[in-house]
Amino acid sequence: MNQKVKNLIQKLGEAIHESVSESEDIAGVVKNIREQGFDVLLMLEATIGLNEVEAESEDSTESIEEEAEGPFTHSDLTFLKSLRISLTDGESAPADSSSGTKEA
Repeated sequence: MNQKVKNLIQKLGEAIHESVSESEDIAGVVKNIREQGFDVLLMLEATIGLNEVEAESEDSTESIEEEAEGPFTHSDLTFLKSLRISLTDGESAPADSSSGTKEA
């Protein structure tokens, strides 16, 4: 990753931090908690993921979408893969249903 992108990611992190720090809603809730006799430590974690986008023609974009299984787009499948969720052959959705089958 080049230095310009690293700097932009750092600026994004700083912008998120400023947004949370300056939020009147968050400050109000923290104040209410403190009034109840508690100290507040707020820790947030932001995960920033990047996918390099290549200039493509419409034809190649359509072919990528056609490769997606079932109702999932190529981006959906990439996201599921990043979560270490894979689809087995013939499935069009993550396996969360019961293993039994019903016949009509």
